Amino acid sequence: MLMKRKKAIKLMTAGTLGIGLSSSLSVDASSSKPLVLKGNINHSACRWCYSQIPLEQLTDSAKEIGLVGIDILKPSEWKTVIDRGLTCTMANVDGFSIPVGFNNPDNHKGLQDKFSEVIPKAAEAGIKNIICFSGNRNGMDDQVGLENCAVGLDPLVKLAEKHDVKIMMELLNSKVNHKDYMCDRTPWGVKLVEKIGSPNFKLLYDIYHMQIMEGDIIATIRDYNQYIGHYHTGGVPGRNEIDETQELYYPAIMQAIIDAGHKGFVAQEFVPASGDPIGSLREAIAICDV
Repeated sequence: MLMKRKKAIKLMTAGTLGIGLSSSLSVDASSSKPLVLKGNINHSACRWCYSQIPLEQLTDSAKEIGLVGIDILKPSEWKTVIDRGLTCTMANVDGFSIPVGFNNPDNHKGLQDKFSEVIPKAAEAGIKNIICFSGNRNGMDDQVGLENCAVGLDPLVKLAEKHDVKIMMELLNSKVNHKDYMCDRTPWGVKLVEKIGSPNFKLLYDIYHMQIMEGDIIATIRDYNQYIGHYHTGGVPGRNEIDETQELYYPAIMQAIIDAGHKGFVAQEFVPASGDPIGSLREAIAICDV
């Protein structure tokens, strides 16, 4: 009898938890009902995930949902978004390449020329963040790569300080999507931030990528938020919707970001698989708006 009772309690508890988890993710994100956002998260979305939608249409839909901006925009795209009442929450430079980054001194001159041109333009447009990448290892030792990154970024960070702009290096996984990428672990990125030693250089913490490489997402946010200036989302595995079909529980992750004192942006960077990309974006914002 005691064993049956314990089993029944266990099943009831599991069922209750399942209902709780399901209901917290099954949000009403119907396009006919405007979302009422709490204002604790500065929501954005990455342009490339919605490349099939004209930028004007995406911006209007994002504004209607309650986003404050669009992420990962080229300089030629900034005006379209700004003129429609949003901002570029993360800028990139024309002709950027993830494998070709600051860890190789041969790349420094070309990258410095590009960034030196973009930084003052971004500041003039009211854009506060510019993305950068470490580049691939190509057999290079990680410590050597870190030192090279610091040297290559130093004059650009000084220029960013002058213009009140932040340069952010993105953490990416080298296991699935970006083979051989060097900045693939939070501790390595943190060491680079400490080496550069400027409030105008931070990490772009991609939750999808770091779940693949490290896990411990919430603990990492708690421990290292002061080194992080920007967050990206994505469902794991697959990088699709962040709903109950994947392994991460985004309401708790977003609460950890708020509790850590993050004042920057959180950009959705999942690839919609539902056939209704704007509907998926609405649902993601509702899930993350804690």
